[in-house]
Amino acid sequence: MSSSNSYLDQVVRQQERLEADLRTKRSAPMPAAPAPQSSGGGRSRSGPAGDAAAPTSSAVEVRVTGIGRWKTVLVPPNAFVVHTRRGHTEPLHVGLGVSFRYNPNTDSYLVVPGAMQTILINAYCICSELQGVLVQAYLQWIIEDFATAYRKLDFADAEDPMRVVNLQLKEQAEAAIKDKVATLSVGAVLSDKQPIIEELTARLRAVAEGVGLRIVTVQIKEAVVSSARLWENLQKPYRSEQGRIARLAELVAEEAIGERERAAGRQRETQVIENERELADLRARSAALQFDRDAAERLRRSQREQEDARALADLQDATSRHALTLERERADEEAEIGRLRIARETELARLKTEAELQQTGARAQALHEQALLELERLRQRAAIDNAQSPEHIQARLVESLPEIVARLPKPAELRTVNIGGTDQTTVGGLLAELTTILTALRSSLPQR
Repeated sequence: MSSSNSYLDQVVRQQERLEADLRTKRSAPMPAAPAPQSSGGGRSRSGPAGDAAAPTSSAVEVRVTGIGRWKTVLVPPNAFVVHTRRGHTEPLHVGLGVSFRYNPNTDSYLVVPGAMQTILINAYCICSELQGVLVQAYLQWIIEDFATAYRKLDFADAEDPMRVVNLQLKEQAEAAIKDKVATLSVGAVLSDKQPIIEELTARLRAVAEGVGLRIVTVQIKEAVVSSARLWENLQKPYRSEQGRIARLAELVAEEAIGERERAAGRQRETQVIENERELADLRARSAALQFDRDAAERLRRSQREQEDARALADLQDATSRHALTLERERADEEAEIGRLRIARETELARLKTEAELQQTGARAQALHEQALLELERLRQRAAIDNAQSPEHIQARLVESLPEIVARLPKPAELRTVNIGGTDQTTVGGLLAELTTILTALRSSLPQR
């Protein structure tokens, strides 16, 4: 059973791709000139007078101003330019960012970027142990002497003037890496990349110095073993060793931890015993201090109680004395008040007696005066009555008879009293008759 060689197939495909890339993509034919007759940047100018070539895409933007023979090419400050003219063996202008007058009938120019270029490299190598290794690297370069570089390098690609140069440097770098890796073992390639960098830098600088370029830096990014099984086998010894070291470290750590734990346990138990002893001492001292405080407190309380009792007795005695003093003062005040009250009552009785005597005298005087007035009134009435005529008296008596009769009791028997024989024209006669009537009435009252 036949087995295909994948590495050979990969090398063949890379070679075919390289041949296709190295075929320069050129524009229309340019008139012969000492320098390459193509415009690597900006617009190419060729053909009969008055005819300008159609603009092509380029990595550097170049502005062309003017008309006919009186044109000017404006080059960016970060681009190299070389300007040649028919009949001149040397270029008219060579440099960085140089603008110039341009005649399409006789002139030609080339514009190349002046920025630093970076090339990524993936080199599939075979080490001394006949194992596939992928080395990933990158290099950076710039144009140092453009007057030399434009003569020896191919910048004719209108779309990317640096393409062919980058491919050439890339192939040289891959070849250098493969040559160096072929002398090293897999372990050396994976562990130390400095020999590869030194070999690659030396070869590329030797090539670059002759064509006006300068290698800025060369670096190895990564080195990877192509076979996954080989990669695992390479890792196994280290992993096993690391596992052994890790296990030994774990055992040592466990032993150290056990010893530390035992030491910590002993220290902890010792510390517990020490703490208990210190706590017992502290409790004893605390109990002694507590007893001393209690005794001192009891003594202080007893002294305080005795002092308070003495002070209370003194206060009670002072209070009793003060109460007695107040009682005595109150008795004196009450006696004085009683004396004043008796004096006042005596004075009030005297004043009352005097007032009553005065009132009695006044009343007696008033009665006396009233009696005098009554007597005077009776005298005057008698004088008036004596001065009245008999007819008037009889008229009044007649007027009073209904009232007298109304007041008389209801008679149980009827008696008739005859009055007469007196002179009724006089008051004396009239009174005699009235007396006779009253006597008869009085004599009938006991019988009733």
